[in-house]
Amino acid sequence: MQLKLKIFHVRNIGTFFLTALALVAVFPILFSMTGSLMGQNELNDLLGAVLTSDSGSASGQTVNYVSWRVLPLYPTLKSYVKVLLDSPEFFVMFWNSVKITVGVLVGQILVGVPAAWGFARYRFLGKNMLFMIYVALMMMPFQVMMLSNYLVLNQMALLDNLWGIILPAVFSTFPVFIMYRFFESIPEALMESARLDGAGELLIFIRIGIPLGSPGIISALVLGFLEYWNLIEQPMAFLKTKSLWPLSLYLPQIDMAQTGKAFAVSVLVLIPAVIVFLVGQDYLEQGIISTAIKE
Repeated sequence: MQLKLKIFHVRNIGTFFLTALALVAVFPILFSMTGSLMGQNELNDLLGAVLTSDSGSASGQTVNYVSWRVLPLYPTLKSYVKVLLDSPEFFVMFWNSVKITVGVLVGQILVGVPAAWGFARYRFLGKNMLFMIYVALMMMPFQVMMLSNYLVLNQMALLDNLWGIILPAVFSTFPVFIMYRFFESIPEALMESARLDGAGELLIFIRIGIPLGSPGIISALVLGFLEYWNLIEQPMAFLKTKSLWPLSLYLPQIDMAQTGKAFAVSVLVLIPAVIVFLVGQDYLEQGIISTAIKE
């Protein structure tokens, strides 16, 4: 009986701790959703201490503190109306984000999937060394590669062009690394059986590799979407024309006098990412399980 009580006590502590962490993680989203439903006057009353440029302590005045409410006193959709009906630049940047994200993901399927299959299922001279280079490139941050990328894109006349963002991402090593692990887990006996039945390598790749490796492919696509939908550094470095900017650069343009609009944009930008994650969540779980299957 005492052992059961101890186990129950430990479980309650673990549940409380995980719930607290979940609330901390979700709080920024709830904060943005609540702020998007508030009017500008209410936001000024709550966030006036950070929205105004004057410093109370420096001028000798009373210091004001920021406050917040769980629910708005006077809910309104005015901020969403401003974004969706009165901000045409929002839709321009939205479609730029769609073009970049879709272009990158399609390119990664065409390039990354065969590359991952080749690394996982075939032996060739220099394979290990080449894969180590892939891993090394994957670990390098954008800041390290920015100058070389800039020089290459400049020589190819792709600066200030959406293709200058899409093409380098198409050849990213990260999705190859992820899909490699899933393709590697396919039993070799299944491959040999297909060869004995007369299937060629291309047919094996299409009929066996892609279906069994689909959790890894979709996992890479979901992670890729979350990364490139929120891309900031590459567009800031390579795109100068404002009409080519993606949606991730729309928020920094909103001044402090339009706080409600900023909250509304934050929620709208988050919606596609949440939908993609929820749709691909089961595939992510299947992919994790598939890596544990042994021949």
